[in-house]
Amino acid sequence: MAHSPKITLVPGDITEQHVDAIVNAANSSLLGGGGVDGAIHRRGGPEILAECRALRAGHYGGGLPTGRAVATTAGRLPARWVVHTVGPVWSRDEDRSELLASCYRESLRIAAELGARTVAFPAVSAGVYGWPMEDAARIAVETVRSTQSAVEEVRFVLFDERAYQAFAERVHSS
Repeated sequence: MAHSPKITLVPGDITEQHVDAIVNAANSSLLGGGGVDGAIHRRGGPEILAECRALRAGHYGGGLPTGRAVATTAGRLPARWVVHTVGPVWSRDEDRSELLASCYRESLRIAAELGARTVAFPAVSAGVYGWPMEDAARIAVETVRSTQSAVEEVRFVLFDERAYQAFAERVHSS
């Protein structure tokens, strides 16, 4: 049954979340990187990278497009799946908000198709991709609230106090 998922906020490390699916803020190569992406690959182990390589050898030979999502095993993470999504790099000259919103919608769609009921998200694009945290929080919360999904809970896992506060303001203000 589709509904808007319940939103919870959790400070800390996304790789420690006991949920059905963890969302990875991946780069288009799907082969690991820095930040959340690197942490998920390190903690999850080689099974995640092996499945990502298989995706690259198949349908995603050119990489995963920005705003799209795809799932793999979660390896040694305390989850069943990792949903990889490629967030946009923030631009002062071009509005890429719809691509960022698409990351959340597509990740929820993929998670629901897998049967996930609980999904942990990082603040997609708000790290090395430079998206201003307050705007990243606005887009994330508005998109999840307006997306009908079989997912029951979306847990935003926020790495530092600044991110947590930005999301808390957005969740509690509307």
